[in-house]
Amino acid sequence: MIWFWMILFGITSHSQSKKWTLEECVNYALENNISIKNTALDKELADIERSAAIGSFLPSANATTSHSWNIGLNQNITTGLLENQTTQFTSAGVNVGVDIYNGLQNQYRLRRASLSQIATQYQLTKMQEDIALNVANAFLQILFNKENLKVQKEQLLNNQGQMKRSEELLEAGVIPRGDLLDSKATVASSEQLAINAENLLLISKLSLAQLLQLEDFKDFDIIDREYEAVQSPLLLQTPESIYQQAKETRTELKIAQTNLEIAEKDVSISRGAYQPRLQGFYSFSTRASNLDRVTGIELNPSNPTSVIGVVEGTNQNVLQPNFNAILGRPSPIFEQFDNNKGQNFGVQLTVPIFNGFATRNNVQRSKVALERTKIAYEQEELTLERNVFQAFTDVKGALKSYEAAVTTLEARQEAYNYAKERFEVGLMNSFDFNQSQTLLVNAQSEVLRTKYDYIFRTKILEFYFGIPIIQKP
Repeated sequence: MIWFWMILFGITSHSQSKKWTLEECVNYALENNISIKNTALDKELADIERSAAIGSFLPSANATTSHSWNIGLNQNITTGLLENQTTQFTSAGVNVGVDIYNGLQNQYRLRRASLSQIATQYQLTKMQEDIALNVANAFLQILFNKENLKVQKEQLLNNQGQMKRSEELLEAGVIPRGDLLDSKATVASSEQLAINAENLLLISKLSLAQLLQLEDFKDFDIIDREYEAVQSPLLLQTPESIYQQAKETRTELKIAQTNLEIAEKDVSISRGAYQPRLQGFYSFSTRASNLDRVTGIELNPSNPTSVIGVVEGTNQNVLQPNFNAILGRPSPIFEQFDNNKGQNFGVQLTVPIFNGFATRNNVQRSKVALERTKIAYEQEELTLERNVFQAFTDVKGALKSYEAAVTTLEARQEAYNYAKERFEVGLMNSFDFNQSQTLLVNAQSEVLRTKYDYIFRTKILEFYFGIPIIQKP
């Protein structure tokens, strides 16, 4: 029993201490994100539409059957005579039809359905790319908040040490009491900054956990990894070359191109309604009847092999070719089905002449939709070009900001060291020293901010160039 609880505790501790890598976060999001699942359902619908388009080439076959009761004066469907009697009729048949030619509409519908499959696959890929980019951004935001929290905690320890040092200098009579009060205020301010940094880190973790749609995200955490802010090789290329590469790889442009081809097929489908339609058909039918009542029987003088049946309630003599029917004993059902079977087959040509401009209006609507799609494609090209140039400029600007922040940090660090030396010997008051310390902390935070901003913007530029967020080994 003790071993069981030890193993269970070990498993629980391991599950709680699991830290996620960027690759694990991206892969988990791709498998569990609701938007991706919803887009995958659109792809299934496109598969069904293509199956329906293939089915339009196949013949249609329908089987029918009916059973009825005729009471009073009705036409006998077997003999074709009007009879005043109670009769049961059973009929069955099979109808088969096939489109031989319908203006190539079935062919265009199949091509359109195939393009729709491609479009939905592109849309699924686009959704996956967007989710991966959002996950990477949230992942880097956690890393930034972690390092920023370290800076704030280190600064808090330094301020606490300086406050203790100020107490010693005050007792030695080196500094006035006001400097100690300034040191205590600085410590309180540092504690507040550290608490804010902890809250930002918690919020960023919750944001990524919710993006991954984890049910239990209380202990969610990621692996601490150091990312180097090195110059991207893409900066050695021109924005024009990156844009040309993006035109070949970017999914949103492929979606726009596929939608354009779908619109062209819609025009062809609507135009096909102008052409004649040729259909082939075949039908097979059979029937049987059951005469419920007759009142009298006599021989037919003109044909001794048949009889005359007198129907109850009338004075009508009806020629009955079947002795069993006259005697109230109908022929066997299957024998009647075999005797009364018939077939019908042929072709039907339908030539459209005038339908209230319906076909013409459908063609015009599809042409308008095609023009809209062309404009959307051109707009997508312009948007992609603008985004590539913007991403290239952002990466260059972010790199310069990071380099400038590093230079500023080095200067602030030297200024802080110099101020610390002067403060310890009493040549600088606590207010000026705290100002130097604040500038140092701000410089450290700015280096972190510009570093991760540059890394993320580099990911975006690589994204447009066709480099995936997660590099496969």
